[in-house]
Amino acid sequence: MSRVRLYLLLAVLVALPVTAHAQWKPVERVETYAISGQSGAELYRSIGENGPNVGAARAIAHTNFKLTWTRDYQARAGACVLVSAKPKLIITYTLPSPTSPLPSAVQKNWEVFLAGVSAHEKVHGATIVDMVRKIEAATVGLTVADDPKCSKIRAEMTTRLSALSQAQRQASRDFDRVELGQGGNLQKLILALVNGG
Repeated sequence: MSRVRLYLLLAVLVALPVTAHAQWKPVERVETYAISGQSGAELYRSIGENGPNVGAARAIAHTNFKLTWTRDYQARAGACVLVSAKPKLIITYTLPSPTSPLPSAVQKNWEVFLAGVSAHEKVHGATIVDMVRKIEAATVGLTVADDPKCSKIRAEMTTRLSALSQAQRQASRDFDRVELGQGGNLQKLILALVNGG
């Protein structure tokens, strides 16, 4: 009997870290915007006219996210502790979608192009998930002394979150620069679409 209890206890202890990491998962959504054309060049031109606005330019595709938190701040002996933080992360991928059927050769090229663009956007999604996990690691358990009303801790959180957010944005920009640069994966996909028919 004691051996069975020991095995059960070990099973529970082994499962704990997995459970802690599996408590939340991002919600991923795909939205599309309409493009038109019957050749690769026409489709790409339509992407340039209708793609999502990103700053001063239009993009082929875009990854956006909404992040909210349920946080448990507790006052303890005059200090404030962030006991837990559960994120709710919704990642939205915006991708182009032709409004009418394509000629078969163009359809094949389009499918390769769209698969490559989708994979590119999934990398952006992964960096967002990584950022959220880093926010968890940097903030859960955070303790600020002499903060019984849990107001100072929020300023400290803002500082930590800002640095992590800026790092994610920079990583995203660096990735785009490589992918769209000379010989980059997105550049190759664009050229194959435009020159493929």
